Amino acid sequence: MDANGTVRWGILATGGIAERFTTDLSTLDGAEVVAVASRTEASAKAFADRFGIPRAYGEWAGLFADEDVDVVYVATPHHAHRTAAGLALEAGKAVLCEKALTLNAREAAELVALSRDRGLFLMEAMWMYCHPLIRRVAELVRDGAIGEVRTVQADFGLAGAFDPGHRLRDPATGGGALLDLGVYPVSFAHLLLGEPATVHAHALLSPEGVDLNTGMLLGWDSGASALLSCSLGSDTPLTASVTGTEGRIDIPRGFFAPERFTLLRNGGEPEEFLTADDPHSFRYEAAEVMRCLRAGETESPLVPHDGSLAVMRTLDAVRDRIGVRYPQETSVRRA
Repeated sequence: MDANGTVRWGILATGGIAERFTTDLSTLDGAEVVAVASRTEASAKAFADRFGIPRAYGEWAGLFADEDVDVVYVATPHHAHRTAAGLALEAGKAVLCEKALTLNAREAAELVALSRDRGLFLMEAMWMYCHPLIRRVAELVRDGAIGEVRTVQADFGLAGAFDPGHRLRDPATGGGALLDLGVYPVSFAHLLLGEPATVHAHALLSPEGVDLNTGMLLGWDSGASALLSCSLGSDTPLTASVTGTEGRIDIPRGFFAPERFTLLRNGGEPEEFLTADDPHSFRYEAAEVMRCLRAGETESPLVPHDGSLAVMRTLDAVRDRIGVRYPQETSVRRA
């Protein structure tokens, strides 16, 4: 950081999610985007011109070598996360890496080990965990507002038709519903219950070998269970619910970035919780990164390393059950 505590960001990749993140960074005091990198100079320059970013690099190395960059936001597809985040850490940069953190738990463990070895900040960009209402849901559950948790339900499906050439249909880019969409319901269940003891799953696979529709049943030693789903071919409700022995919490459509949720205690009147802020903003996770960097922390308590590793192990276990394997995976994964 500079002498005024400004956190200087470098943006890696120039797709839609990078555009949204950079737009939301502009709403944060003390955040400055100083550089952007893409695989082509034209793409980086166009992005820099759009957002008024002073430096644009047509290759990753320039961004990692830029002495003014404090933290790199990795917005590449999944298959490039391990390499991109790893190179940034090796160059001495803090990293915020899009979810899912990597293709598998082995790669995630390598990144976490590198972060810890170098004493550098690393966080998975699970913006849902930083959302004020999701944090309130987790707080209520921890405080026993609904008693002992018995069930969690959550889904994330898109109706859009994705042709075979789309990255979501390409095994080489970590395609399929699970890593793009399923990571949200799985992470929601982990937030409330931790890592499951058992994992069952069923899926419809594409001709290319990625999951188009996946249903998951997770179980915990407490007796709690989670029924989760993700889809690339159906517009699911996008809702979530957690039920306990003394009540339940319902989150309406867009559960991963909600405007409201309802707490229903057994025998009581519904209690509605609202946010006055933009529920879909990435600024919550960006603000958490900046808070951690200013405090000298190398991981966020909201999105801890061990939590990201546990989610990746569950995603690996789901893929084992449904038979999805990416071509880059040369070693046997253990769920």
